[in-house]
Amino acid sequence: MSKIAIVTDSTSYIPEDLRKQQDICMIPLNVVFGEETYKEEIDITFEDFYYKMQQQEQLPTTSQPSIGLFEETFRDLGSDFDEIIVITLSSGISGTYQTAVSAAHMYEDLPIHVFDTETSCLIQGFYALEAAKMVKNKASSKEILERLEALKQSTRAYFMADDLSHLHRGGRLNGAQLFIGSMLQIKPVLHFENKMIVPYEKVRTEKKAVAKIKSLLEEDLDSGKGVSIAVIHGNCEEKAEKIKQELEEKYPDATIYLSYFGPVIGAHLGPGSLGIGWMKA
Repeated sequence: MSKIAIVTDSTSYIPEDLRKQQDICMIPLNVVFGEETYKEEIDITFEDFYYKMQQQEQLPTTSQPSIGLFEETFRDLGSDFDEIIVITLSSGISGTYQTAVSAAHMYEDLPIHVFDTETSCLIQGFYALEAAKMVKNKASSKEILERLEALKQSTRAYFMADDLSHLHRGGRLNGAQLFIGSMLQIKPVLHFENKMIVPYEKVRTEKKAVAKIKSLLEEDLDSGKGVSIAVIHGNCEEKAEKIKQELEEKYPDATIYLSYFGPVIGAHLGPGSLGIGWMKA
């Protein structure tokens, strides 16, 4: 039986204690303020990121891990493991997946499988946690990858941005959409489609956007049994905690997490963003 290592990138935002408990290795992406580069989840917390974001006139940028960091990680794991499964954020919003694939091709000492979740944040993390659980249950890499692919059919994520300028800068909205949306205070509900972040529906207020996302969750779930749900926020924890409590009352059998849009994803969505994602086992 092969000994399999599970690797994910930092945008999965799995809490450090849970990563360690489940033996999940994390490779950080980077957020850049001016001349300063920080490895997210290592050099900068999400609280520090949003504080710095408020203090800076220039918006931060982001970058994927270097191919060298992937190669170094693979070498380190190669001494203890027979196979590696790498679980990344969507290849439609970052080059991380392709960099991992390139590094895997360069490292020929053991099989390395790279899985594109086609999503991000803790919803991406759910895939890594499922893979880690299967490793502990002695599943093969083939069984794990087939299971992860099948879970895409029952995994959803919807979110809204409070400030459209971040999406505009990232190429998600053109100038006219930004102007009209800002004037009308539109809060677009977004989701992943064909690996890209695209508008799902445009609503006028945050309250309506959150209500829409909760209604999509309700439409998709018969019950909370076997469901993992993440309530995700961009430095607005009180709002997210309130949503989490409402969902806990409605779905007592679900496993519900409070999570956040960390530095790399938060740089594109901005503060005040909210989202709900779920995975049905």
